[in-house]
Amino acid sequence: MDFASILGLVLCAIVVIYGIVFGQHISVLGDFFDVSSILITFGGALCCVLIMSPSIKGFMNYLKSFTLILKVQPTNEEETIKQIISLSNIARKEGLLALEEAANNIDDEFLKKGVLLIVDGTDPELVRSILETELNCIEDRHANVVGFWESLAAMGPAWGMIGTLIGLINMLQKMDDPKTIGPAMAVALITTFYGAVLANWICIPIATKLKSKNSSEVMVKELMVEGLLSIQAGENPRVIEEKLKSFLSPARREAFREESGEDIG
Repeated sequence: MDFASILGLVLCAIVVIYGIVFGQHISVLGDFFDVSSILITFGGALCCVLIMSPSIKGFMNYLKSFTLILKVQPTNEEETIKQIISLSNIARKEGLLALEEAANNIDDEFLKKGVLLIVDGTDPELVRSILETELNCIEDRHANVVGFWESLAAMGPAWGMIGTLIGLINMLQKMDDPKTIGPAMAVALITTFYGAVLANWICIPIATKLKSKNSSEVMVKELMVEGLLSIQAGENPRVIEEKLKSFLSPARREAFREESGEDIG
């Protein structure tokens, strides 16, 4: 579980609730609950992104992508580099055909596909083209999911404003009774509050987190492509290691160097 995401969501809720009840009785929370405002803001925003979605099934899948921010992404650049260096040592000592057996122990389907393409003697440019095409498709799918949450983030405040306008219109219809103006104005503003919460507490953080996960996954796969093509070109494992370490930050590069020591063959 990604505890950073869970902790962030929970702390946001605590901060807002604390800000509402600070110096007041907890019963004041009831003033921030209005069914019609919830229907207008959340219902309207969701209906709009449903219109934008390719299908109802696609809409439901986009909603389920919320769970992705709660999962720890199993990507580790250092481990990937070590795995590629291990493959390069096998290829250097036993030849490219020996990688076919090694491919059976590879869990990552993208890396396994690349290894098998090399074993089959596929032209290097074609290997790069195939892997980059798959990588582009992955990025496109991720971009669609991120776009869903960004659209929902945009629709939340918009429908909050629509709800506020509806509330103001209803309030102005009853201006003859001054006692109803305050409560009616409060209800009208609640929809704007709901829209801001939907966008800034849920949608924007989710979209940003998904972008970060996408960047990490894409970088690891780009690292794989460069490593595989270097193996196919017959480059020395030490040269491959130095090339792939450029994907790491200086601090991680130094830590990797100290950890790997003189293990490269």
